[in-house]
Amino acid sequence: MTFDGRPLPALPGQTVAAALWAAGVTAWRATRGAGRPRGVFCGIGVCFDCLVTVDGRPNQRACLVPVRPGDAVRTQPGTGWADAPTRDTGADHG
Repeated sequence: MTFDGRPLPALPGQTVAAALWAAGVTAWRATRGAGRPRGVFCGIGVCFDCLVTVDGRPNQRACLVPVRPGDAVRTQPGTGWADAPTRDTGADHG
């Protein structure tokens, strides 16, 4: 997988969040208003703090998405709607 353009190792079955943590990355999103860093908080897909863009799909919960070979993961500001071509992307809008 890549994270913001740089290659990172990932193990089969790992989530995006687990791969990022293993690589020493603990924050990959900033809040809309204050720009505060966010990463994994709940770890079970309830809080939405760990949102990332995966292969152009914004708002993916890193704690739930399994890494696939070749995934391009990017940080995203706020809720990530600026990354989406339209609001109806079929992605999890959580």
